[in-house]
Amino acid sequence: MSQAPIPTETARGYQRACLTQFSVFLPNRVGKLHEQMRAFDENHCRVCAMAVHEASDHAVIRIVANSAEGARAVLKSQGLTHIESEVIGVALDANHSLSAICEHLLRAELSIRFAYPLFGWSTGPMCMVLAVDDLTLAVQILRRKEYRLLGEADLPKYGD
Repeated sequence: MSQAPIPTETARGYQRACLTQFSVFLPNRVGKLHEQMRAFDENHCRVCAMAVHEASDHAVIRIVANSAEGARAVLKSQGLTHIESEVIGVALDANHSLSAICEHLLRAELSIRFAYPLFGWSTGPMCMVLAVDDLTLAVQILRRKEYRLLGEADLPKYGD
């Protein structure tokens, strides 16, 4: 597996083709998710993707926000335990389908660990969040296949 760091930006405007995902551990109590989403709203930080994984005593909420820095501040102010990881945001269209992504990654022997929809646009492409075995290699493959990969700057701003 290649573990070379992915550059964040260059002098020519290269933007990293990854998104920051926050896996947040919440007590499984009525109203906790609402409380958390309200905190994002109050801080003008838009949640652009979310997946909820529930257990009997807690839930793990996977969140991609339009501002990693803003999300980090919200979670810190709430005193919530969370883990940050990088994921891929990818746009889908007639020529770039989810089944084709699966095929391209399979040919490279990469597994998709999990996937969930990216939302927030009133118009525009369907988009997915993907967590893969080797982020760097997956980004290289999808770029070569001309998929549109999304960075934080591509996500809708609060109020859009």
